[in-house]
Amino acid sequence: MSLKDTVRKKGLELMGDPRVLKLMQNEQFMKAMMTVVQVPGKVNTFTEEQTERFAKMMRLVSETEHKDLQRRVKKLEAEIERLKAR
Repeated sequence: MSLKDTVRKKGLELMGDPRVLKLMQNEQFMKAMMTVVQVPGKVNTFTEEQTERFAKMMRLVSETEHKDLQRRVKKLEAEIERLKAR
């Protein structure tokens, strides 16, 4: 049995516990749980923003800019080949 299946099984067992059901009705607890669920996304966004900021400060090319430049170079190379074929 995988870790995911084990966690799912234990979660379902907990949901049947009356103490957990009572806790789930507590508004403060639910707000705290929603905050905990949002943390990974906020951390990811923060790190991406800081990485881009650092790249700009160090005058480095960001991943997005790099991909844009690669696309532009491929497009220009195709244009050169097309012009050579004339």
